[in-house]
Amino acid sequence: MSDTKSKSKELKEKLLMQRKNAFFRLTDDEVKVCDDFCEGYKNFMNSSKTEREAVITSAEILKSKGFVEYTNGMKLKAGDKIYRINRRKAVIAAVIGTENIENGVRLCAAHIDSPRLDLKQNPLYEDNEIALFKTHYYGGIKKYQWTTIPLSLHGVIVKADGTSVSVNIGEAENDPVFCVTDLLPHLANEQMKRPLAQGVKGEDLNIVIGSRPFRDDEASNAVKLNIMSILNEKYGIVEADFISAELEAVPAFKAKDVGFDRSLIGAYGHDDRVCAYPALMATVDCDSPKHTVVTVLTDKEETGSDGNTGLCSSYLKYFIADIAEALGSNGRTVLSASECLSADVNAAFDPTYPEVNERNNCAYVNKGVCITKYTGARGKSGTSDASAEFAGRIRRLMDSHNVIWQTGELGKVDEGGGGTVAAYIANLNVDTIDMGVPVLSMHAPYEIVSKIDTYMAYKAFAVFMAD
Repeated sequence: MSDTKSKSKELKEKLLMQRKNAFFRLTDDEVKVCDDFCEGYKNFMNSSKTEREAVITSAEILKSKGFVEYTNGMKLKAGDKIYRINRRKAVIAAVIGTENIENGVRLCAAHIDSPRLDLKQNPLYEDNEIALFKTHYYGGIKKYQWTTIPLSLHGVIVKADGTSVSVNIGEAENDPVFCVTDLLPHLANEQMKRPLAQGVKGEDLNIVIGSRPFRDDEASNAVKLNIMSILNEKYGIVEADFISAELEAVPAFKAKDVGFDRSLIGAYGHDDRVCAYPALMATVDCDSPKHTVVTVLTDKEETGSDGNTGLCSSYLKYFIADIAEALGSNGRTVLSASECLSADVNAAFDPTYPEVNERNNCAYVNKGVCITKYTGARGKSGTSDASAEFAGRIRRLMDSHNVIWQTGELGKVDEGGGGTVAAYIANLNVDTIDMGVPVLSMHAPYEIVSKIDTYMAYKAFAVFMAD
């Protein structure tokens, strides 16, 4: 009997896939490496609440590591580290490899925009002596989650004379914050009869910004006037300047450890900065790669990647064409030989809501970075669906370098699904597969990820770049 059990165990380990908590596969020292890496990640998150701020922070990191801004016509050679910023909302970094660029680049693509509340172009109004901002939500959100939480305001205002001012209010300790109100339960009988998706409507997401009227003025809109007076004094703007502004209301929460064991991180915007930061750090740590490494941190993924800062535009293709030309090749040849990790998150299994997942094909917290062969909705709509050959290559690469990984889909087949930038890069004739960190409460104002999974994303990207 004991021999049978021994044989059974041996076959099980040889033939069956093991879904073991990564903690049991790491030493205490290795766990500490994961935790230490995430301290830098938390700092990145606190300074990068919007895509513009993420670009600024990323550029500072790149410059501190010897990267220089690339301009067309610049001579390039192996070992050069360059970057290019696209309209202050996206950034591409590259390390020139020792091999001929005609053999392709190792490309990582993550996005740095996240769901939020954008101010409308004419946002400021007063109602019953309360001043408010009208908003238009950006990306897929559960609207009720954005009420009664502290919000900060970030962005840029371009004035009539063409000068611009940056706005960041609500992050410093002594800053005021802002808030969307909600009904008290005592008076919400009709509201709570609505379907959950309609409990709070888009036009209800109005941000309270003040209540004191302009002194010595008893005319109408005195509170609005007082707010504009404050903004004019601080920023030199008038109401019409909102028309040429990009102002985003985001949660004022700081990135914090979650749990008694501090194994998790709670923050706004893990989707997708929890992949953007590891990809960025893998790039800056990449010295003398064989293949040229290109990492793009892009905008507009949450709204479909359209626009000239999203990956449906040609700015990435043009960048690769530019560096290919500088190295004596052409962009088409380089792209056709390239490989890409679409660095985006997947949904982590939530034991409170198990019914939306098929347990054998979903990602779990603390089981490593998640390789997602295809995304899309229902019948794989909107996915690139990586080939078996490329999935097999990435799997072998991860295993050979002891990267802890798992695989998973975004929910049950008919539950919905979602997409990433993978399809837009695959459409350039690039072998592409999704790889990223599992997230709890994805698209909520406060998301949760594992420190071990976050570090494994960094390790996976670094291994891919060095291959």
